[in-house]
Amino acid sequence: MGLREKISEDMKTAMKSGDKIRLETIRSIRALILEFDKSGANRALTPEDEIAMLSTAVKKRKESVEMFTNAGRTDLADKEAAELKIIQEYLPKQLSEEEIIEEIKTIAAQVNASAKTDFAKLMPAAMKQLKGKADGKVVKALVEKFLGIS
Repeated sequence: MGLREKISEDMKTAMKSGDKIRLETIRSIRALILEFDKSGANRALTPEDEIAMLSTAVKKRKESVEMFTNAGRTDLADKEAAELKIIQEYLPKQLSEEEIIEEIKTIAAQVNASAKTDFAKLMPAAMKQLKGKADGKVVKALVEKFLGIS
């Protein structure tokens, strides 16, 4: 079942249960899908497009939570955090730091990266492989740690 079908089913369930935050969040994801359809891409929504779309939504929610928390608006931060949790349900399982480190070691061996100067080779390869499975900031920090960049 693709994202479009899953969103439709989950939206019906949220409507029946009366879960307003879940319904609102699912509608925002549905709006992203409709926006893609109307963008003129003239192609079907691929799993990579879905991950990119959801990752962008997750990143926006994380930034909002941080901004609202810094501004002392815990009510809005809590709402954004709840939406974030719901959106993450549609993404692939996030890898732990240990799993990310293992992936980085494997990728480093493939691209022959071992020194600080190899960051430009390793980082793009790591992001391509870990897209949607790990937060970009975490990957960057672990790649820097692996290469000995402080």
